[in-house]
Amino acid sequence: MAKRFTASQEQLKPDPRFNSLLASKFINCMMRDGKKSVAQKVFYDAMDLIAERMPDADPLEVFTQAVENVKPEIEVRSRRVGGATYQVPTPVNPKRQQALAIRWILDAVRKKKGRRTYVRLAEELMAAYRREGTAMTTRENTHRMAEANKAFAHFAW
Repeated sequence: MAKRFTASQEQLKPDPRFNSLLASKFINCMMRDGKKSVAQKVFYDAMDLIAERMPDADPLEVFTQAVENVKPEIEVRSRRVGGATYQVPTPVNPKRQQALAIRWILDAVRKKKGRRTYVRLAEELMAAYRREGTAMTTRENTHRMAEANKAFAHFAW
């Protein structure tokens, strides 16, 4: 039987500048068409901009805390019971939490237009660090939907 997951987690190497696995994963998710050097440049330029705008904070700490703040604790999953489909709140696996947080931050950056990507990324990370911004709004909406549907929690099995 085929493996369910790819070997990317075992093969992931820390990024060259910060020696961080999370930063490396973020760069890989940001990468388009295999252009890793472009993704690295955007990420490191964003880190430099964060260091410039927040001189009292470590940019890697801002990035790590931003991802932590965006991670969802609970989400809704569709469950079909007796001909009806219910949105059942379920806790989120830690790997999926990280994947969703990275995806939401990158979606927020890609939807904004008008400025360079590294500027948009830096602003979104700083906003998420302060618990603001589009990615945090997505997280809050997910939590709000789970809270609204907690009456169906007994369908989770």
